[in-house]
Amino acid sequence: MDKNTLKIAMAQIAPVWLDKEKTKDKIKSYIVEAGEKKCDLIVFGESLLPGYPFWLSLTGGSKFNSSVQKELYAHYVRNSIQIENNDLTDICLLAKDYHIAIYIGIVERAKDRGGHSLYCSLVYIGATGEIKSVHRKLQPTYEERLVWAAGDGNGLQVHQLQQFCVGGLNCWENWMPLARTSLYALGENLHIAVWPGSKNNTFDITKFIAKESRSFVVSASSLMRVEDFPENTPHLDKILENAPKVLANGGSCIAGPDGEWIIAPEVNRERLIIGDIDFNKVLEERQNFDPVGHYSRPDITKLIINRERQSILNIREKA
Repeated sequence: MDKNTLKIAMAQIAPVWLDKEKTKDKIKSYIVEAGEKKCDLIVFGESLLPGYPFWLSLTGGSKFNSSVQKELYAHYVRNSIQIENNDLTDICLLAKDYHIAIYIGIVERAKDRGGHSLYCSLVYIGATGEIKSVHRKLQPTYEERLVWAAGDGNGLQVHQLQQFCVGGLNCWENWMPLARTSLYALGENLHIAVWPGSKNNTFDITKFIAKESRSFVVSASSLMRVEDFPENTPHLDKILENAPKVLANGGSCIAGPDGEWIIAPEVNRERLIIGDIDFNKVLEERQNFDPVGHYSRPDITKLIINRERQSILNIREKA
């Protein structure tokens, strides 16, 4: 039988903002560190690779036909990730080498949607080095809609990780009751919530989801500071003109199935945060409440998931 405990690492780090290759190098160094420390799973924040679109709220992102916005978007696209072009292969190889599972937030340049629109995607890489699911954020939040397209249900999946069943959502998707419930119904008992980085986001909802689902909840957040903007960033002067010193302060944390902290939110420190979780705690807390089991009424309310990967193109070859 698999061991009862799981060793989880949260990489609370800043990207080398909008620099795909340098951010990948940084990510890989943290995978190696987690692997050498015998972690079973490492989690990185939302859109860490290559970075969250912080410029939008700092430079008048909604101004239509702005040359500034166009140039920044083009820079973003060029540094985004195309999985079909093997942009994650080196990360997958590290997962295999260290036998460590990975959840990583990327900005995906989806080839099956033409290759010019971007999606905020959460990728799960198994400990064998295979990409098991790519979840495109269902509904980008507020200004994110200016650069991220809406995803679909294809990535609403869970994965067996030793005794645990793990699934994940991006940022404010975690506030979507039906998205959460779909993962619960698939058997999830270890929920991964990824964030661009803020204790204000993680503090309440991490404990809330843990109590609602009677699952472990891992909230992994990134950091972003003024010094993390590379000097070659387009229109850097305009971005820095309105930027606070700290744009994302982290807040990574882990709550247990009883809603209590295993690791309380940590802010303003760039490091690998490691915690151990015990599967038996899930079974203990499900005795009095199981939201999709004995405390559900499928004869009255049910949920439908459409897992079809959405595309405008359906090619039918001649027989």
